[in-house]
Amino acid sequence: MPTIHRTLMILLLACLLASLPPASALAAELSQTGKAPAADQTGPAVTIATTLIVGSLERPVYVTAAPADRARLFIIEKRGRIRIYKNGGLLPTSFLDVSALVSYGNEEGLLSMAFHPNYASNGYFYIYYVNLSGNLQIVRYSVSANPDVANAASALTIITIAHPTNSNHNGGQLQFGPDGYLYLGTGDGGSGGDPPNNAQNTGVLLGKMLRLDVDGGTPYAIPPTNPFVGAGNPLDEIWDLGTRNPWRFSFDRLTHDLWIGDVGQGDWEEVDLEPAGSAGGVNYGWRCMEGNAQYNFSGNCSSLTLTPPVHVYSHGNGCSISGGYRFRGSPNSSFFGQYFFADYCGGSQARSLTFGGSTWTAANHTLTPPAGRSIAFLSSFGQDAIGDLYIVTDCSNYGGTCGNGSGAVYKLSLRPVCTPGAFTTDVNGDGLQDVLDVQLVAADFQRTDFVPDHDLDCSGAVEVGDIQAVATVWGNQGLQP
Repeated sequence: MPTIHRTLMILLLACLLASLPPASALAAELSQTGKAPAADQTGPAVTIATTLIVGSLERPVYVTAAPADRARLFIIEKRGRIRIYKNGGLLPTSFLDVSALVSYGNEEGLLSMAFHPNYASNGYFYIYYVNLSGNLQIVRYSVSANPDVANAASALTIITIAHPTNSNHNGGQLQFGPDGYLYLGTGDGGSGGDPPNNAQNTGVLLGKMLRLDVDGGTPYAIPPTNPFVGAGNPLDEIWDLGTRNPWRFSFDRLTHDLWIGDVGQGDWEEVDLEPAGSAGGVNYGWRCMEGNAQYNFSGNCSSLTLTPPVHVYSHGNGCSISGGYRFRGSPNSSFFGQYFFADYCGGSQARSLTFGGSTWTAANHTLTPPAGRSIAFLSSFGQDAIGDLYIVTDCSNYGGTCGNGSGAVYKLSLRPVCTPGAFTTDVNGDGLQDVLDVQLVAADFQRTDFVPDHDLDCSGAVEVGDIQAVATVWGNQGLQP
């Protein structure tokens, strides 16, 4: 076939492929879970550079992006504001300010947000905060005609969860799962040791992972495949149970596995891992267990089926886990597939778990800040639309105290330096070179509003040559001339 005809064919094919649902690419990799946890192994430690995105924030606790929005980051400040980072700077007007609605003591505040998967068309996003009565509140808002400002009058309360007596252990994470349902992680109600045993009580929503269908009813419906659907106790909203304070959890954007960083009591911090396709109903053990150790094994603990964590570490190496994400930003990166997390008392240290075929290997990495900065009190990770990872710190330049205006967001330098000819045509890292790889590159064709993640020839843009390089390899493996 003449070269010009082959090129035209590839471009036409790429245009067609770019219209396919991108979620198909996510299903391409087999889940790397279901393995029994083994004794911790120590992997190589490396130094990871960081770039300051924005400083002078007031107690930031989370950073995220709307689906397919490569131009903006949304930063949550604990006091009650959502800020937007755009075009290299922080916009002066908040996207949303709910400070007047938020209780701001101890572990309380505005804790996270999640965008509806169809945000581009319906404008819905959801926030998680502790209200003035100390209860957990999930509220839906809509964006206004100005895409950088929410409609503050559009509030619809999805669910309010009673959180009596104590102000700590509020959980705080919202995530839409790959199934389109809204997941939230609640703390056990606070104090220490979970005195009411809320985490094991299926008649309350504390100490749980919950799953809601926010499209099937007003304000929500129960997904019919939730594990405890039926009259009475257990409550239908429960997806998993036995968590102490799942401050941050995430879904692997490639495998769909669920990762939970659950804050421990006095001795152990843990990472829990739920494989994609799980039917739910997993019991992560608190308060019967703390990590892999018995904590309070009274009552019916011996009769329960408890799922151990995939990784634990002692309070000799930290104090409070900040769960993170599995890096999926670039299959050319040596960090591709590593689960990143940290500890609030871990200083400038980021940690990772790497799957080696049968076990997970842990490693501690040093984060290097830009000149004149220091990194400490890492409270959260975030992920943008193309899979790059960010960290949020309460105090970047601190003098022994955490003051207002001292928080910051940094981007982790996990992508390799672009080297022409050194790229892989297995763009999504699933071990195959096929139509999904062509689709991903074609979807970025000639975009200029972000740093291209599939610029295979390092030209500074995704062009015909990048698409052709991938399509040619695929074609040589079976596409007939």
